[in-house]
Amino acid sequence: MTAARTRFRPTRVDAAGLLCAALYLGLASLARGPGDPGVASFLLISAAAAALTFAVYAWSSKEPGRVSLGRLLLWAVVFRVIGLFGGPFFEDDYFRYLWDGYRFAQDGTPYGLAPEAFFADPAVPALFQGILDRINFPELPTIYGPGTQLAFLLGYGVAPGSVAALQAVFILFDLLTIGVLLRLAPPRAVLLYAWCPLVVKEVAFTAHPDGFAVFFVLAAVLLAKRERLHAAAALLAFGAAAKVLALVVVPFVLRRVRWTHWAVFGGVVALLYLPFAWQGGSDLPTLFVFAREWEFNASVFALLTPLVPNVAARVVCGGLFLGAAAWLYSRERGSGRNVPPGDRLYGLLLVLAPVVNPWYLLWVLPFAAIRPSLWAWTASVAVLLSYATGLNLQDMHLHPFGHPPWVPAVEYGVIALALAAGIVWRRKAASREGRACTAG
Repeated sequence: MTAARTRFRPTRVDAAGLLCAALYLGLASLARGPGDPGVASFLLISAAAAALTFAVYAWSSKEPGRVSLGRLLLWAVVFRVIGLFGGPFFEDDYFRYLWDGYRFAQDGTPYGLAPEAFFADPAVPALFQGILDRINFPELPTIYGPGTQLAFLLGYGVAPGSVAALQAVFILFDLLTIGVLLRLAPPRAVLLYAWCPLVVKEVAFTAHPDGFAVFFVLAAVLLAKRERLHAAAALLAFGAAAKVLALVVVPFVLRRVRWTHWAVFGGVVALLYLPFAWQGGSDLPTLFVFAREWEFNASVFALLTPLVPNVAARVVCGGLFLGAAAWLYSRERGSGRNVPPGDRLYGLLLVLAPVVNPWYLLWVLPFAAIRPSLWAWTASVAVLLSYATGLNLQDMHLHPFGHPPWVPAVEYGVIALALAAGIVWRRKAASREGRACTAG
């Protein structure tokens, strides 16, 4: 008998994946050229890749099995490998990551001293002197938490001073995030995250570490759902020590636990922070500066600042978020749901925050894959408009990090329309279901 051969048959998913890969190859080519890609080119490529992704999601609505696990993962890996070879653009944060990894390896801590303290230090190797010279805000010590610093140290261990090593580390954890999502949502919904242009850009091309922290939060959600609460508490603590934004969902994940689980959470946070505090530093001083002074791409906060002082606007926005989070907590407490409403929580936070960088959406989108919504996936594309800054547009009439007036109007206007459309659609769907039940 002759063994039957299984032939590979390309599908519409493969066609969409191939087209997306071609788009990302074009973006990688632009990224490796002299200077950064043009903002218009980047936005067109991202919008086209998003449209293809949304088309696959819509096409599979009647038959979710059309999106196979193998095809989803194959193209997700291809997109990220292309990003790895493309490299960062529109960003220089990675110089800080590389410097922190070097200082951690050499001094045992990346905290305490600002980069500018090393400008005239002859002991700094030439490679890292060049990196040091390109760090933004060199007068401030690092803002990144101990958990993230371990990722920077890992990148340094793979290849000192190599952004590609950091990209590879964060791509690995992003693929692990996709693996966790596949245990929390069907492949068709996970495709929205796995193929998302914002995720590909911010993790694979640019090596932003938020996705690293998000992995630990999502893994904790999965473990809590399976009643492995001590392990969930430990992973949540690591996520919080990697990025303070993880604290937003901690009360929701640990809302039905005993004091021993909270003790594990606190103990792991202390274990990660105390060795650095013992050496005289942490990320907290610069976090306080960030919370007190920085502003970028804000919405509600930007509307308040002409009316009230800066501090008052921050207090008002913080109070509004805490009130909204408390209301959501009270609703979720008796719902029986074991996945926190992270999309709503982080969405509310970003609407009220003084700083809304595109990569902050990495906290929203995994939860929006578990519970897909029109506004969240619209925001994943609209927020990319925030890259249209004076610096990236090479517009001398704008502040380097300022936007033309149309950018926030279009960005937040489109998201607001998507939110309104989603509410109307859900109400109509509920009304149809109600009529069907009545008729039955």
